[in-house]
Amino acid sequence: MPEPTIQPWPYPRPDLPPVPAPGEAEHTVDVWLVPKFSMLTLFCLLEPLRVANRFGRELFAWRLLSSSGEPVVASNGVRIEVDDRLSSLECSELLMVVSSYEAEARVTAGDRAVLRQITAFGGRVGGLDTAPFILARAGLLDQQPVALHWESVPAFREEFAHIEVSQADFIFDQPCPTGSGGAAGIDMMLQWIEQDYGPALAEAVSRQLVHQRVAEGELHKPRERLAHLPRAVASALAIMEAHLGQALPIPEICRLVGQSQRQLTRQFQAQLNETPKQCYLGMRLDQARRILTDSRCQVTEAALATGFTHLAHFSRAYQARFGERPSATAERGLG
Repeated sequence: MPEPTIQPWPYPRPDLPPVPAPGEAEHTVDVWLVPKFSMLTLFCLLEPLRVANRFGRELFAWRLLSSSGEPVVASNGVRIEVDDRLSSLECSELLMVVSSYEAEARVTAGDRAVLRQITAFGGRVGGLDTAPFILARAGLLDQQPVALHWESVPAFREEFAHIEVSQADFIFDQPCPTGSGGAAGIDMMLQWIEQDYGPALAEAVSRQLVHQRVAEGELHKPRERLAHLPRAVASALAIMEAHLGQALPIPEICRLVGQSQRQLTRQFQAQLNETPKQCYLGMRLDQARRILTDSRCQVTEAALATGFTHLAHFSRAYQARFGERPSATAERGLG
């Protein structure tokens, strides 16, 4: 009886090739991890490179860095070992800064000097999630548009009004690549893979990651998060989101959606368990918190940027919602 034919394993082995060391690959990416960085963003940045090595050869290597050379704790509490300290870099092909909460709290003038030195020697410095704040503070983004996490856009515009903010998920073909974090890191690395090694490899990596690509300059399709709500409620929420900086009176919102105030209030309470006034106030306070956390704006600036004309009212409402004064949030964000 003939022996059964053994079919070849259709996929690359996960250990071939192994993760190459810096200098053994065609490209080396340096990754500076800022305390409270996003673990998801880090994984999305590195996994496309690892998979590209599986399908190709030793294409990409990476080094993890911290300001001190000591391990860094991510926003989810996981402690990550690093390979070296940031100041050990004299030059770099590509240094990506990965941060999230309180991005600038522990960044020093010396750290920013390293970023400027790398660009001066012809290297590229990029950032994901809230890292564009660090790059902008170092003076690296003055001549290009920037992409960053949508929650941080209001704070960034308040502080760096001269820098163009793009609505795209990521921008790679600029001196400083930037992106919104999370899955945008996958798309950014796929863009790099396609540019250097062709669309076939980029498509293979995308399929392996079970990821639907978004091209540079495009946006992910927005989730229909309001689709289940009554039309008047969804319209009112959209109007509120569009007018966080200059609050509209609730009667004016009712007029715009074609509902009486009693009708709209009844629908809000049924769907969201709060009145339109409570919902609108919460949205503005959440926006103020993002501004205070992500920027160096003063409390008064954050209040005015979210439609509060009376500072005392803003402070009381803020403390009632978050359990701390707005000045405490601002001080913690500055470290």
